[in-house]
Amino acid sequence: MAESGSRGIGRVGVIGAGQMGNGIAHVAAAAGLPVVLVDVNAAALDKARATVAKNMDRQVAKGGLTAAEKDAALARIETGTGMQRLADCDIVIEAATEREEVKLSIFRDVCSVLKKEAILASNTSSIPITRLAAATDRPDRFIGMHFMNPVPVMKLVEVIRGIATSEETFEAVASLAWKLGKITAVAQDYPAFIVNRILVPMINEAVQTLQEGVGDIRSIDAAMKLGANHPMGPLELADFIGLDTCLAIMRVLHEGMGDSKYRPSPLLVKYVEAGWLGRKTGRGFYDYSQEPPAPTR
Repeated sequence: MAESGSRGIGRVGVIGAGQMGNGIAHVAAAAGLPVVLVDVNAAALDKARATVAKNMDRQVAKGGLTAAEKDAALARIETGTGMQRLADCDIVIEAATEREEVKLSIFRDVCSVLKKEAILASNTSSIPITRLAAATDRPDRFIGMHFMNPVPVMKLVEVIRGIATSEETFEAVASLAWKLGKITAVAQDYPAFIVNRILVPMINEAVQTLQEGVGDIRSIDAAMKLGANHPMGPLELADFIGLDTCLAIMRVLHEGMGDSKYRPSPLLVKYVEAGWLGRKTGRGFYDYSQEPPAPTR
């Protein structure tokens, strides 16, 4: 592996060109690392490159990057639709949708092309790392690396070791996170780890509070912003995260912990069934077709 100051990680692969994947590619390229961003959808790759360029323009405007550094970082990002492009990567970070069967399919495909010593990481926000690792050919070189959204702005990365994850793998990934300008929180391999174990049940409780008529959407969000000093209300935050992602995490918690307190709110299920997933679909607890967004309930 090429030495890069991150314990041998010199070339980073990212699978999935959505919000999280393009953010991970952004910070890796800005940190001076060559990046290979792969997605089955070529249009998603074009959109991701445009998003990274736009977000880097913001950093240039704020003085966080120079124009020359932005151009150099963008030049470090290669894109492609085939897993074979990842063959020379020292680490590959999977950032696909939060569905276990999708992730397992990706791992089956990518393991066949990765070099033997490459590390495989998942950006999963809730699925047990040990279980994912067991489906690969390298459980000792498999780890959870959960970035927060939006990746270029949020400083935290949760690092989650599976039962088989080696100390060498853990140290390499912790070193990489530091190189990317992130601070790590080490989490044990329990459903939803630290952040989402605490955050998403709070969101679920806010949805249940709405369902029971304790408060309307604006009141619930205002109460938590002004009463608990949260930067976003829980329903506004749910729209930002994606209601489908919130529901997927609650289901992982409910199944993994076997505790009724993690039962997804029926209203959350109803919104997801309606396809009202939040900002990404233009409608969730708020309708984003107007400004300011209007509550939908």
